[in-house]
Amino acid sequence: MSDVTRIWTYLSADPLLWLTLTLVAYLIGDAAFVASGRRPLVNPVLLAVAILAVVLRLTGTPYQTYFAGAQFVHFMLGPATVALAVPLHANLPRIRASALPMAAALVAGALTGMVSAVLIAAAMGVTGQTLLSLAPKSVTAPVALGVSEAIGGSPTLTAVLVILTGITGAIIATPLLNALGVKDWRARGFAVGVASHGIGTARAFQVNETAGAFAGIGMGLNALLTALVAPLLAPPLIALLTH
Repeated sequence: MSDVTRIWTYLSADPLLWLTLTLVAYLIGDAAFVASGRRPLVNPVLLAVAILAVVLRLTGTPYQTYFAGAQFVHFMLGPATVALAVPLHANLPRIRASALPMAAALVAGALTGMVSAVLIAAAMGVTGQTLLSLAPKSVTAPVALGVSEAIGGSPTLTAVLVILTGITGAIIATPLLNALGVKDWRARGFAVGVASHGIGTARAFQVNETAGAFAGIGMGLNALLTALVAPLLAPPLIALLTH
């Protein structure tokens, strides 16, 4: 047993270990997702997070140690977001034709995502920095972390909330939109992108290419609008709620 402990101590100090485990966890999650018939509840990101959480818990590994090895995945969020420009360009004529309703939906979705989260949390007794951390939870992680830091929130907490928001959207969006009778792939995709950023957009691409393209536009525009509006809206709103 002591030999196993020494080997693990040696391996856990190697950043490559945590990058490898991250990729393996996702591959396991994706395999389970495919085996389930691509059911929304069997979300590969959710399964990967659960697997990694168990591994970190059982080995007593601090998150900082894990992130030092897996931060390459975090870095790739930027290029992955930029790569969404390819399907957007392919659907440019349809996007132009839908510009006005998309603008209205963007404003409604972005404000609802920020304000509703803060109001619900405040009503449940949440205060201070935690409330500020909630405001950008519906935008892609690189933008959300920057916004959170700028308005006085906790980027670490915001990162967790962003992931939870994305996973929740990816799981419930398809059955919810089906139940509501929304059949336009443009509307479905845009709604998912605005509400649940990159994880939701990845799910939208799995369902329909047009939905994925419009989800990518919703994610990008929501990130831009939230980055502009949150620093102006969130602090006075929270000050009003907490006094």
